[in-house]
Amino acid sequence: MNNLTKIKILKPAYEVFEAFVNPSKIGNFWFSSSSERWEQGKTVTLRYDEYDAQGDIEIIEVEINKKIVFQWGEGHIVTITLNEVDNSSTITEVNEEGFKENDEELISQLIDNKEGWVYMLTCLKGYLEYGVNLRAALVK
Repeated sequence: MNNLTKIKILKPAYEVFEAFVNPSKIGNFWFSSSSERWEQGKTVTLRYDEYDAQGDIEIIEVEINKKIVFQWGEGHIVTITLNEVDNSSTITEVNEEGFKENDEELISQLIDNKEGWVYMLTCLKGYLEYGVNLRAALVK
């Protein structure tokens, strides 16, 4: 079972890619910090200072300016795909797999997951297109 979320960002794929993999940029739209550059085979620690939380992700695959695949949580695989439309826009897709179809909480999990990815992608768009930091403002 998977959950797919997409957004168009008015920036070239290399800028979108760098926002994810560069530890000095990720804090402008997603996590507070990343322990190192995202590269295939690495384990990266991501931190949310606002929630005093952190977790590790395993970078499974990186195709420069095109795709990032990582694993987190209980066997969830996330694939971020960058489809450059032209030199000034990129369709950014996030596909998370690993949801259990028989789980009683499946619908709730999928809704929460979709909300999180839509929010992260909106923050990414705000950061890259307008230079604003919207992260850590979502209230549940």
